[in-house]
Amino acid sequence: MNKRFITGLIVGISSLYAVLAGGIWLAIALGILVVLLSREYTEILKHKGFLPSFKILVISSLLFGFVVYNKQFNLIPFVLIITVFASMMWVLFRGKQPYIANVATTIFGSIYCGWLPFHLLMLRHVGETSSNLAIPYPIGAGFCALMLFSVAVTDIFCYFVGCKFGKHKLAPVISPNKTIEGSIGGSIMCLLFALIIGLPLGLPWHHAVILGILIAIFAQIGDLCESMIKRDAGVKDSSNILPGHGGIMDRVDSYLLTFVVVYYYAQYFVLSNIFVDVFRGLS
Repeated sequence: MNKRFITGLIVGISSLYAVLAGGIWLAIALGILVVLLSREYTEILKHKGFLPSFKILVISSLLFGFVVYNKQFNLIPFVLIITVFASMMWVLFRGKQPYIANVATTIFGSIYCGWLPFHLLMLRHVGETSSNLAIPYPIGAGFCALMLFSVAVTDIFCYFVGCKFGKHKLAPVISPNKTIEGSIGGSIMCLLFALIIGLPLGLPWHHAVILGILIAIFAQIGDLCESMIKRDAGVKDSSNILPGHGGIMDRVDSYLLTFVVVYYYAQYFVLSNIFVDVFRGLS
């Protein structure tokens, strides 16, 4: 427990500093993260007999980071095409192997370990060019704070409520220890926490409620998805790099999908009326 607390404190403070600082510091932190994620991902898949290319994962992930940092989002399809071509060529001259599986797991890994995490950098700098929220702090930092703390609260209360009151299994095949009662408890606390943080930040209450619901749902789905990968590969922890916590993937699984959902909701529903305008035009 002491190791778990100390490790969590160090990682938490370092992550919070990188998020608040934004810019190059957050980009560097995410660059380190995606390299570690890629390593754990490839090691997990080896237990399944698949051999995704670690080199391609790292290169494509860092290319995603370069594109995001420089706000050249029109190059995202180009990075995806490079990843697909490189993944196919990777297996051509390497002898007999599960070709389709190795290509597919390399492409999937580049998205899961690279493209998804860099949405945090996009979220941190959302609203810098235009916004309809008149609030005196970096808007992206506010969204990041709401998202990071809400996910943490969801994980904590899912665990404790599940241990205390859990009777009905949520996903017995993928994650036997998770319960429906724990999921409900974590979701309720996430919603309350989103309101507690969102309202003082100047976020309208209905957006805070919707974000709380989305975060609660996708934090738990992200956790289950990582459990699904490990269960299929027959491993318990993604690694032992974090004392008391397991691996990097074990700690960020709840965040990966949440980065994406919160970014696109903030960008297209909170800070702009792009979908509202589209719906009005259709009507």
